[in-house]
Amino acid sequence: MCLILLAHRAHPDFPLVLAANRDEFYARPTAPARYWPDAPHVLGGRDLTAGGTWLGLARDGRWAAVTNYRDPPAARQGRPSRGALVAEFLRNHAAPHDYLDAVSADAGEYDGFNLLVGDLAGAHYLGNRAPDGANRRKLEPGLYGLSNHLLDTPWPKVARGRRLLGELLDAGAPTTDALLGILYDTDVAPDDALPRTGIDAEWERALSASFIATPTYGTRASTALIIDRRGHATFVERTFGPGPRREADVRFDLEMALP
Repeated sequence: MCLILLAHRAHPDFPLVLAANRDEFYARPTAPARYWPDAPHVLGGRDLTAGGTWLGLARDGRWAAVTNYRDPPAARQGRPSRGALVAEFLRNHAAPHDYLDAVSADAGEYDGFNLLVGDLAGAHYLGNRAPDGANRRKLEPGLYGLSNHLLDTPWPKVARGRRLLGELLDAGAPTTDALLGILYDTDVAPDDALPRTGIDAEWERALSASFIATPTYGTRASTALIIDRRGHATFVERTFGPGPRREADVRFDLEMALP
């Protein structure tokens, strides 16, 4: 997943509003969002190569999402799946801070990642590529953006997405359609604003859009998740194929158990 926009307790009626794009090669097999047969309390899409997920929600209100940290020279074959970090949190029932205690101990074994985990009581972030090692914190109420660098690194699509999310919340009650609209932004950044992450300029330009579409790689899923103050959750996933070709929308409504 390459873009996450998060409003954590930034609206009095909606303690969690999340919009996220998952970008991946079209050839990588993927299952759309559903309840997992081997973990029926978990809702999310599934990477069918490594078995993990990029974003998911458990029936008890715990949620998690991950992005890769883009650093091609540091990537190594054979390292554990970063999608497993989300899947393991959702499968089990550990509190977010306890789970990050366990992950922090082995964070260096993974290629670069940014992990967001939360429940109805709070939200937490762990990244393993901060300049001084692991970067971990509990999130204060507010708006956050995450792509393939550290949390709130002001890449153009992160800054624009945060601004649009803030405007949406200021206008009233957010909707999943409006969140999906924010995610479907194909504008690329001007060359003088492009990140410099070790890939060539043509790829840097293509990946600077919130919604990515190249012949082989692009946004495969856009997800909108809203949890209101009564604990009602709405989870909508829109999937895409090459082209980009819109494939399907799935929607789930469920009630969380308030703390």
